[in-house]
Amino acid sequence: MADTTGVGFRSERGPVLIAVMLATGLIAIDSTILATAVPSIVDDLGGFTQFPWLFSIYLLAQAVSVPVYSKLADTVGRKPIMLVGIGLFLLGSILCGVAWDMTSLIVFRAVQGLGAGAVLPVSITITGDIYTVRERAKVQGYIASVWAASSVIGPTLGGVFAEFLSWRWIFFVNIPLCVLAAVMLWRAYHESLGREKHRIDLAGATVLTLGLTLVILAVLEGGQAWAWLSWQSIGAFGLGGLLLVAFVLIERRAAEPVLPLWVFSRRLIVTTSLISLGVGAVLIGLTSYVPTFLEITADASPLVSGLAVAALTLGWPIAASNAGHLFLRIGFRATALIGLAIAVLGSAALFAASLAPNVWTTAIACFIVGLGLGLVASPTLIAAQSSVPWEERGVVTGANMFLRSVGSAVGVAIFGAVANGVIARSGLGAHSPVAIQAASATVFLAVAVAAILTVAAALVMPRAKVDDIEHRPVEASAAA
Repeated sequence: MADTTGVGFRSERGPVLIAVMLATGLIAIDSTILATAVPSIVDDLGGFTQFPWLFSIYLLAQAVSVPVYSKLADTVGRKPIMLVGIGLFLLGSILCGVAWDMTSLIVFRAVQGLGAGAVLPVSITITGDIYTVRERAKVQGYIASVWAASSVIGPTLGGVFAEFLSWRWIFFVNIPLCVLAAVMLWRAYHESLGREKHRIDLAGATVLTLGLTLVILAVLEGGQAWAWLSWQSIGAFGLGGLLLVAFVLIERRAAEPVLPLWVFSRRLIVTTSLISLGVGAVLIGLTSYVPTFLEITADASPLVSGLAVAALTLGWPIAASNAGHLFLRIGFRATALIGLAIAVLGSAALFAASLAPNVWTTAIACFIVGLGLGLVASPTLIAAQSSVPWEERGVVTGANMFLRSVGSAVGVAIFGAVANGVIARSGLGAHSPVAIQAASATVFLAVAVAAILTVAAALVMPRAKVDDIEHRPVEASAAA
């Protein structure tokens, strides 16, 4: 007999959970599958100097679209926004698979990023809608299993496709996954929305998107594509900043603002979002630099270096799946502080390991950092979600995910500037193992500093108990 009151696959909400897991799997696999195939892509399409944009443009498109999608999810419902996101991710995957040069591949990666900007935050929002905080402590194990499986499947598939088939299959493999996720969501998830009319904040959404695009673009490219004090950098920062100021003025007058300013007035939401900012910086520092570090200094193959990074994304879900038991007993703040302490320890271990390059010690350090982040990211997001009702949950989730993307974008810029500075001072060039070892060690030390700074946000996080902040979930039915 089906368990209608539980949280498993056979419960009444089981089909919705499966649909959310499938959608999450799209983003989880994509986050690890591409890195191992970059050399093959460059060999086929050329454009070595452009390949960092494969990651930057995806990150940029995802970051600027998250607040817009999140507000729309609160306005028109989760299901249509989720389906739009899956559709865009599918379209982007197909286009990436048929790209004819590096420029076209970069453009099509932006389409994928626009899809990811809807899929991940809305998936998390749906989970917050249909499960209580105590139920999510158990459901987190199911979601974490997706990331655990993807941390192994992604690098493995990327290496296999690049070595034995074609890198294009990295994108084509998303086609059946997208179709299956969309069909499951369409059939299983049903919402009951009011009939009131909504006024879409088009002006706010447009100004926010343009402002964020310019600022994040300046952060990503400053010191790389152009100098920090060049007219391009100053112009992008200046115009982007003016647009963000204009955005604040627009939101104060908007009937239904795309990013309500009250988000920044609630201590729990502000602190958990700042923690997410730090998590994004730590995450990008490891995933961006560990593969290059191992391939050049330890002579590791792309597949092996990818699996070393996978240790990070394996430790994360293991900790996240057990985080629920912890925050139900000791609270969200204490759980986050424990996780950050572990992440700081792992980052310090990674710095120490970089002084004597070795795949195993690097992988173990990444695993420890992953364990720490797993105790930080999920509990703090659940705390923020649980403090607001349905009509505000999408915005809160979006703010949290948006700041994680911003943390990654800022991290890319800072760590890149640090690494380039060390390599330049060495005078040995970017292909020198000695220079790469020194640059990577400095980056890993900067990652540890970012983790320590994140502790400050956790220390001022409210000590509210689960029962004090919990809002009951909405009802959702599953198709028979």
